[in-house]
Amino acid sequence: MKKLLMICVILMTSSIVAQKHEFLKMPKFTIEDLKKSKSNIDEKAPAEILYRSIHYRIDPYNGQLIKNFAYRVKIYDKDKSEDWLNLEISLRENKSGSRETLNSIKALVYNLENDQIAETKVDKSSKFKSKENKYTTVSKYAFPNIKNGSVLEYQYEVISPFLYEIPVIYMELDTPSMYSEYILDSPTNMSYHIDFTGGLKPKHQKVGEEFLYGTDSKTYRFAYENVKPFKEEKFVRNSDNYRTKIRAELHSTFFNNGLKTYTSTWEDIRKSLWEDEEFGQQYKRERLVKDLIPITISQEKDELKKANAIFDHVKNSYTWNQTTGFYTENGIKELAKTKTGNTGDLNLMLINMLRAEKLKAYPILISTIKNGFVNLTFPNIGNFNYVIAAVEIDKNVYLYDATSKQAKEGVLPGRVWNSNGLLLRDEKAEVISLNNIKVSYTTHTLKAKINPDGTLTGQYQDEDEGLLALNAKENFDENPDRYRKQYKENFSVDFSNISSRVLDNGEFRSTMSFTANNLVDNLGKRKIINPLLFLHQTTNDFDQQEERKYMIDFISPMTKTKIVEIEIPEGYDITELPKSKKIVTQDKEISYSYTVEKKENKILTISKFEIASADYPKEYYPAFKQIWKVISDSENQVMSLIKK
Repeated sequence: MKKLLMICVILMTSSIVAQKHEFLKMPKFTIEDLKKSKSNIDEKAPAEILYRSIHYRIDPYNGQLIKNFAYRVKIYDKDKSEDWLNLEISLRENKSGSRETLNSIKALVYNLENDQIAETKVDKSSKFKSKENKYTTVSKYAFPNIKNGSVLEYQYEVISPFLYEIPVIYMELDTPSMYSEYILDSPTNMSYHIDFTGGLKPKHQKVGEEFLYGTDSKTYRFAYENVKPFKEEKFVRNSDNYRTKIRAELHSTFFNNGLKTYTSTWEDIRKSLWEDEEFGQQYKRERLVKDLIPITISQEKDELKKANAIFDHVKNSYTWNQTTGFYTENGIKELAKTKTGNTGDLNLMLINMLRAEKLKAYPILISTIKNGFVNLTFPNIGNFNYVIAAVEIDKNVYLYDATSKQAKEGVLPGRVWNSNGLLLRDEKAEVISLNNIKVSYTTHTLKAKINPDGTLTGQYQDEDEGLLALNAKENFDENPDRYRKQYKENFSVDFSNISSRVLDNGEFRSTMSFTANNLVDNLGKRKIINPLLFLHQTTNDFDQQEERKYMIDFISPMTKTKIVEIEIPEGYDITELPKSKKIVTQDKEISYSYTVEKKENKILTISKFEIASADYPKEYYPAFKQIWKVISDSENQVMSLIKK
């Protein structure tokens, strides 16, 4: 009995040892990986991460950041796995000439052939190199011989001189993951702040001091198992805000008995930037820009009118090169010559001119929607990637962004409305709320005539105001033909004579003629028609069955109106008009109205919804769901015209 008990204890001990988790140990590749036919995490997934390791470490001898990446990915459906069919490696550099280098790379494709493992190496000559922007180069390698059932495996190492901000790593991706780990090792005389966001908790973690790479080190190790693919929701500014992710930023160093701390408060950021040659020093150059301001602007006495005039002058005289950043790329002096620059160049030039005219103007650092939310609990300069201008007049703050030629005071590009910003006054830094309170309007006006043969002809007008007008004009400027083509793609009617222009008040209007032969159903003496014609809502965007998890974002308060006037053919009458409807939430935040009435020989239909705020907490989702069902039910009503 004792002998049996001893055997059981030994077996239990062996089991515990066998289950002990190890970081930085990729499992051996086996034929079972190739035979696997579907993911156990999500059986519909076209691909699955079998193993992923991101290992950052600071070399204690040369002070370089060593970035090691190791991936093993199973492909179940190659036609739906486009994101995994190429290996992309980004390398950064800066203005001073420091740059990252690719130190090593190994990439393979495994396939099952005759019940054996067949291995194909990625040919490094297949590399395609492209310049993503001035400071980032991307090398792409194509994986060969990929089939349904293939396994991709790659490992590469990048040497980087950039130690301050360690790149963010997302632990929740669109692809399920059996195992993903994040590791940061640094000498103990370099202290990093680790920033976690998202809802996932690591299955394994280890944080502490160890003797690594020949020196005393601090290690941060986190591993996640069986991570489901991230589920996105509609009306979310940037889904990445809600994914579980890890980012690290240098907090302090201790060399030669000297402690150096890096930005740890918002005020530290202000002080650091104030003396920076590519930021603070760039908008303390009022004398440089004074002669660039037209005399008519300088003579304006009203401060707000003067601020608006200076803004119009800058946005119309200089052009954004599509590069974001709060540091200047070329500097104010060079911008004055070339007329082209990045976000920092244009908006710091704007602030320069405002200050030259004795206006209280300050920069606001922001994180664009694409860049993600500012982490208010973690003050660091890495939060930000953009700058706009603020002018303070009679205790009111007015906002400007010179990157868009369609922008106005308070009507800024959608990319900047991302909840919070850091206002840098001369004497203090202040986190402020950046919520878009200016309503955007869109009005669809349609006048149509039903012809005796059942076809319709008429005029259609699409008019936008506010942020919607800014977006429409920028899309038009980017590609006018594609902008016009969208009308034919969105509606099943034939448009002609499409004309788009900006009105004197800043609204953007498109007008066009149309003909349609598919909007009237002829049933004997009856003609069945939807009084909104091709403008009626065909889908319900608030159709989520699961409980809402994230904020509901619209970027801007908005009002959308549809006005349709239909001329009834001679000899016909209406049997019954669709029912009118009006609904409004108790707090009057969301409302909808739908009316149909006959006026002589015409039918006038007006459908209108209003959303009073730019975003809402998730608890509002049931209200939106209810109102959008009312919209759908109302706008899908039809009516009959009967021959007298």
